This record gives sequence, structure tokens and C-alpha cells, in this order.
Amino acid sequence: MKSRSLTAAMALLAGLAPFAASAKDGKFNIAFLAASSQNGYNQAIYAGIQEAAKKDPNVTTEIFDGEFSATKQFSQVEDLVAGGRFDALIISPNDTVGIATALEDATAAGLKVATTLFPVGPELSNMQPQVKGLTTTVASDPALGARAQAEKVADYCADKNPCKVAILIGQLVYPFDNLRNDTFKKVIAEHPNIQLVATGEGNYDPDKSMKAMQDILQAHPDINAVLSNADQHLLGAEVALTDAGIDMGSIFTIGGGLNQITVDAIRAGTFSATLASFPHSMGGAALDAVVKSLKGESVPVWIDETKLGQTPVIVDKAWLDAHPDFKAEWQG
Repeated sequence: MKSRSLTAAMALLAGLAPFAASAKDGKFNIAFLAASSQNGYNQAIYAGIQEAAKKDPNVTTEIFDGEFSATKQFSQVEDLVAGGRFDALIISPNDTVGIATALEDATAAGLKVATTLFPVGPELSNMQPQVKGLTTTVASDPALGARAQAEKVADYCADKNPCKVAILIGQLVYPFDNLRNDTFKKVIAEHPNIQLVATGEGNYDPDKSMKAMQDILQAHPDINAVLSNADQHLLGAEVALTDAGIDMGSIFTIGGGLNQITVDAIRAGTFSATLASFPHSMGGAALDAVVKSLKGESVPVWIDETKLGQTPVIVDKAWLDAHPDFKAEWQG
């Protein structure tokens, strides 16, 4: 990686003049740095960005694939700042702590920067700017969502002793997944009848989640619930559970993301519930914020993602049955 001082110097030489020219002619180029452009959730964020950009013929957008790599994404920010083609960056961060220094260079070079899904900085529950010059954060506290998920499991387990629970998390190298996992465990520890029997990493991939669930079932074939932060994990878990002869309706399964595949599965009784999320609206809100900021308008430093949709925090079959016309913001 380049040093911060070198990056900043390159930005001053290569970035500020194009930025000024773009601002002068009223045309704005905006980059979306996806955590992974192959990930359905990130694709939904970008779809929201693109839809919002269509409102203004002077706005163009481009997506960059972070490949679920913190190093890759850091270099992308450095390169985009130095290249000077873009007036703003919207990022779905892979490393919410490490990327901060690169984004500081971006704001110092005059770019508007919005972060989606998570805040950038050492405090994941702090939605106020932790990067100097950050335009806005479109996110919600991941610990609050994780607590709501775990409490739903606790409600299900209330009349079961023991109630055996397996966790499927994304990757424990990610600060946000560590926070979620720690929150899951804290809630479980509040209920003596609940036993956390295993934790597997699904990496937001159904195939890896299937393998993780298969490994868990070899040692714990009698689980009562699967608690996960992502709907993609439940898709893999379903295959492993079904192959093991377990009726999906006999256990409690909760994920996160609220995609249409999961909505259909909850309606069918295959999955129990999911944490609501609105990636399309998130992308649109981020794009609107940076464009307004580029035009000199004031924008909120925090846009609460939970306020972008019309669902409860946890969506289950009862709510979906009461709202038969509901469609999720992304397919999954």
C-alpha cells in the first residue's frame, strides 16, 4: 500500500483538478465500491444507486468489485482518489476500521464519501462521522439487529430445556460479524435453558454454509434452532438439514437481509424469520446524499437504514400473511 502522505500528494496532483472541472460543468461521476460485486446484497445496493442516478442526467455511476478483500478495497480507494475521475465514492466496506485512512485521503482530496450498511471507524455502534469529512452513513447499529434476532430465538426456546442452538455467521475476521456473534452469545447467555452447541462460518455463501451446517450436524444432530446473520447462510443450511432428514418446520431458523427467496420460504414455512434490510433503498439514499452535497446542499450525516422500509425489524410468517402483497427489495 502507498503511504497516506504519498496518496494525498497524488490526489492533489491528479484528483483535485478533475474534481473541480466536474463540479464546474455540473456533471458528477460517482463510484460504488462494493464489498463484492458478485454478492446479491451489494448488487441490490448498486441497483438503488443506479435508479437514483437516473433522476439526474448529469450523474454517472460505476461499480468496483472489492472481492470481499480489505486489501483490494483499500487499494481501490487509493487508485480512484489518485486517478481523479470521480467526484464521490459510495462504499460498502469490507474492513470498517482499516479503510478509514484511505477514506480520509478521499475526503481530503475533495471527494464526497458515503458509506452503506456499516459505519466506518472503530465504533460500529456509532453512526456519527468517525472519518473527517465523511458526507453520510446509511446504516443501522448491527448490534441492535443481532439482539433482535437472538431474542426471537429465545422466545422460541422459552418452553424447551435444553434448547440447542447453532450459529452461522459470515466471517469472524470481520469486525461487524464479531460484533453480531458477540451479541448473539450475550443474549443466549441470558437464558440458562439455551445451549449454544456450535458456531460455523458461512462467508455469505450457500455452498460454504451447507458445509458448515453439515459439520455441525455430525456432532449435534438434535439442534432446535439455527441463528444466522444472513439469509444466504440459511439457503445452505436448508440443504444440509434436509439431507440429514430434519423437517425444516420442526426447527426455528432466522437469517438476515429480507430477500425475496427468504420471503417466499418464510411464507411456505421453510424458514421462520429474517432481520429486515433494505439495500436498494440504502443505495438510493446514499446516491441522493452525495449528489445533494456535491451541489452544495446540506445532508444528514446519518440516514437510519431501519427507517427506509415499512416492515418490522423482524419479519416472520404472521407479518407476511397479514401483508400478502409485500415484495422484498432484492431477489437474493
